[in-house]
Amino acid sequence: MTGLVGALVEAWDELRLHKLRVLLALIGVAAAVMAITAVTAVVQMLTQAYTEAGERSMGRQVTITIDAYPRSEQAAPASELDATYAVALERYGITWATRDWYTSAPFRFPDGTRQVEVRAVDPDLGTMQRVGVDQGRWFTDADIDSYAPRLVVNEVFLESLGAGGLESHPTVLLGDETPVRAVIVGVTARQWPGEMASAIVLYDQLTRWYTPDSSSGWGQPAPSLKVWVPPEAADDLAPLLRRDVAAVLPGWDVQAYDNRDTGTSTLDGAARWVAFGVGAFALLLGGLGLVNIALVTVRHRIREIGIRRSFGATSGRIFFGVLMESVVATVVAGLVGVVLAVAVIKNVPVDTLFGGGIQDRPPFPVSAALVGMACATGVGALAGLIPATVAVRVKVIDAIRY
Repeated sequence: MTGLVGALVEAWDELRLHKLRVLLALIGVAAAVMAITAVTAVVQMLTQAYTEAGERSMGRQVTITIDAYPRSEQAAPASELDATYAVALERYGITWATRDWYTSAPFRFPDGTRQVEVRAVDPDLGTMQRVGVDQGRWFTDADIDSYAPRLVVNEVFLESLGAGGLESHPTVLLGDETPVRAVIVGVTARQWPGEMASAIVLYDQLTRWYTPDSSSGWGQPAPSLKVWVPPEAADDLAPLLRRDVAAVLPGWDVQAYDNRDTGTSTLDGAARWVAFGVGAFALLLGGLGLVNIALVTVRHRIREIGIRRSFGATSGRIFFGVLMESVVATVVAGLVGVVLAVAVIKNVPVDTLFGGGIQDRPPFPVSAALVGMACATGVGALAGLIPATVAVRVKVIDAIRY
């Protein structure tokens, strides 16, 4: 242990004496380590952004979707579907679930009544699909029993009402013959140019206050059931849910599928390999510069090495001492690179580059810092092998004459 500490202290002293010689090479190593560490962290954020984008459209991992379609006019009535879903959720102890139904309903705007695309859901959908509300709030369980329907609409819907925001507590009439006044509690951001007005409403409130004509038609899609379950339970639950729903609804075509095939792992692996390739090339260049400088330094220290050998220094001690000079230098450079990478990732809003922000921004990955330090140490060891070998082969008599 004493020999190791002595070698480290000696290596640090040599670096201080020759700091101008190794500075440029270490700048390259520090920049390469910074690149590897920062890109590894950015790749993790990119993966998180890609995952969240998939969850907004298909649900969190793993979401099982049950779709049911009547195959004939003699099929069981659709009114039994909700009760069937409720029984299945209770039987298997599923916590996160929502019905999901795309339909349309009439709303009364200042310029007249218009059919608007409506999505009828349960409150859990907000968490299951990361629904972002730009103004106001998402639904709560208390909204189910409210005396007036609650709506989450898009910006186009709100603009069609002539309301500038939620400060005026805007309302709108839902329905045609016997309309009910609905309260707008949230607004989602505009997704694309030319977007049409749309609204999200709680499923129980829509069926309580208004029944679209398509709900009872043969061949029309019925509400889907989406459940968020642990990945290890998905393979067993999907066929069980399909079997239970099909057993209660004869004459219905029932399908079950999940959202596990997202391709995130492929993207993550490809991006990491690209990052490692670029960083390894930069480290190689820095290491070659360090080798050249170390060889020059050893040539200038031949007399010193010969004197140390004459006083009993072993070949192993000489080899280890010269090797540690390169290792200590690259470790210091690697530490500087990691610190700079952390500073950049923490202070630059990198996540905003991936589509307007990440809800669950991952912490700076410790693995990225460890990979950067490991690469720096490895390059230092490789760069020190040749100079250390040259130093060991120096003969005492030749070194003294030098």
